[in-house]
Order: sequence, then structure tokens, then C-alpha cells
Amino acid sequence: MTSSKNAFKALFFAQEQIADLELQLLKRKLRATESPCDTISFVDGRELKAFCSNDYLGLANHPELIKALAVGGKKYGVGSGASHLISGHSMAHEILEKELASFQKQHIPNARALFFSTGYLTNLTAITALARLAPEKSTSIYSAKLNHASLIDGIRLAAAQSQASVTLFDHTHIDSLSNLLKADQNPLKMIVIDGVFSMDGDIAPVKELLMLAEQFDALLLVDDAHGFGVLGKLGHGILEQENICSDRIIYIGTLGKAAGVSGAFVCAQETFIEWLIQKGRPFIYSTATPPAIAHTLSKSLEIIEGDEGRNRRTQLNKLIRIWQDEMHFSQWEKMPSCTAIQPVILGSNANALLASKLLDEAGYWIPAIRPPTVPNGSARLRITFSANHSEADLRQLIATLKAIEHEVNEKVVHD
Repeated sequence: MTSSKNAFKALFFAQEQIADLELQLLKRKLRATESPCDTISFVDGRELKAFCSNDYLGLANHPELIKALAVGGKKYGVGSGASHLISGHSMAHEILEKELASFQKQHIPNARALFFSTGYLTNLTAITALARLAPEKSTSIYSAKLNHASLIDGIRLAAAQSQASVTLFDHTHIDSLSNLLKADQNPLKMIVIDGVFSMDGDIAPVKELLMLAEQFDALLLVDDAHGFGVLGKLGHGILEQENICSDRIIYIGTLGKAAGVSGAFVCAQETFIEWLIQKGRPFIYSTATPPAIAHTLSKSLEIIEGDEGRNRRTQLNKLIRIWQDEMHFSQWEKMPSCTAIQPVILGSNANALLASKLLDEAGYWIPAIRPPTVPNGSARLRITFSANHSEADLRQLIATLKAIEHEVNEKVVHD
């Protein structure tokens, strides 16, 4: 009887809070696509021009990757069968990890990589395991205020497990971080930051942060989810673009965005990777990603590093320049981003939802991004480019956005 009553209360609480989210215009909805990830998506039986995916190089539906997945499935099957430390670590995983480490060998001495099924698991593993290198209450974590949720959750878990102290800092004003580090007496300090901020599109000042890490004996963990494959001449990411090298760097890369497939990895000095294998609970206790995925990713890395990858980055950068030069709003705020992420700030949830609805009616898929993903009062359209977009595609979007801004401004709504 008690169990039934508690279950009813739990259901009531859930219904009440979901209704509250709806009132605040914060309830999210799933939309199922009926087509491969590309610049054109079929959703709810309609064709929409997609400017919302993280498939920056346009590889998610690449014929060579589709072929590689089929070959990998035939060679390795469709499942790994166990965690990496039992029997799930395939030669495909081993090859991929060596290739990923090679991407960063100029930037991290004695580099070694570890492959994960998701970026979320990668960040949870790296942050929690590294925070346990020192005795309890001996670790300080400094986190950028706008870091991704997976970094935030990894830090929260590390704080709970090892009683690490956590301090937030503004990545656009790092002078205060220098003062904090100078006063910190803990033996283990870790600076945690996104390489490219996923909602603003700006690039972290990793050179300056590395200087602070070296000055105050700290680790620097960089989550380059939105930079890997895109930044740098060879697509190796933010470390290549900034031309930095240090064995203090813990580099996180995502393989479901520019790489077009799935998974993520951490690359660091070999000793740190060995520690993650021994003490990284999400790695130890997760079933390994199907080896066919790893086999496919090896082909993706080949494309990223080769002439085709270079051409795709050139096209992407051309689109970014067109947007920055030709997209002018009368009231909405365009962010000064030099990456494929180009946010447009509308402010209120209602205005962002209205703009997204009007875009949908015009044949575009650009969802409204609202709190808690972004700070209160900064609801936005998160527009992203793919190398598969043409210049004509972008100019059509620009014309459409200008018309929609005028329509939304006539119906201005404040939350």
C-alpha cells in the first residue's frame, strides 16, 4: 500500500514539474528524422534545410564511411561483447587509439589515447579519475563558467567523490584566475575548459591558460569537442591551431561531430592514460563501443587529415566569412564567432520559439536554444554550418532570417 502511494506521489511530482516547464516555455520535444544526417532532413514528412547539426565537415553520410562501417561489421560483427578490460577491446579499437594519439603527438609528449563510446563518458572518466590522484580535499578544480554539461557533471562528481574544491572563472577575463591559482596551496590543481564553447562559438584562450598551468603547477583539461577535425591545418584541433605543446594537457576530442560517426577520446601523456584505465570507473564498467564503429572512425581520420578534409575546412571557413560579412540584424545580436557555431541571441524564450517556428514554416530546421542550456535571458537560435552547405544555401538563409527578424520584432514578447 505504501509503495503504491509513493509511486502516485512520484507521478504527481513529475506531472506537476513538466507542466511548470511548459508554462515557462522550457519543455523540450523530440523530433524524429527520416533521413541520414545531412544539410537536407526529412522530418514529420517534410523536407527541411538543416542548419543545426554538429556535422561540421559533412561526413555523417559520406559514402566512404558508410562503406567502412559495412566492412567493419563484416570483419568484427556488430557488438563488442564486454568492457575493454574483459574481452571487448578489439584490434580496431587499438588501431584507432594509436591513430588518435598520432594526431596529438606534436602537442603532447608521449601521447596515448583512450577511446570511449560518448564524450559525456569521456569527461566523467577523465575528471573524476584525475581528481583522485591526490588525497581527499587536496584537489582544486577551476572550471570556466560556460563549460558544457558533461564537464560540469564530471566536476560535480569529482567534488562528491574526492571532496575537490571547485571554483568558476570567466574565460574572457582570466586575470582573476591567476590570482586564485597563486593563492591555492593544494598539491593538485586542474583547469577545465571547452576549446570551442558550444553555445557561443568562441575559442578558449588555451595559450594563456597553459601559461598559468605551467606557472602554478596545474593540469589543463581541454574539451575540444567542437574543434577536433575543424581547427588547424590538418584538422587536429585547437592544440594544432594554437601551436602549443605540453605534457600538462589532457585533451578531449569528440568523434560524433566533425568526424561524422560516434564516440570520443582522451589523449594525454601515457602515464595519465594508464591511470584512467586503472581508476576511470565509466571506462572500466562500460561495454566497449562496437569495433565496427572504431574501424569506420579510422577512415574518418584519414579523410580529415587528407586533401578532402582540407577542402572541406576551406569551404566551411568560406561560409563563416560570408555569414560574418553579410548577416546584419537590426535588433537581434550576432556573436563574433569564427567557428561553425553562429548563435543569434533573441533574449526571451517566447521570441526564440517564435523565430524557430517561423523558420520551420519557411523550410528550415533551427531549434530554439533555451535555459538551462544557456543563461537566463539569452535564448537563441544556434545556427551551425556544414561543409556540405553551399554559398547559395547560406545566402538564402540570410535573406530568410532578415525577413523573420522583422516579423518577430513586430510581435516582441518578453518572458
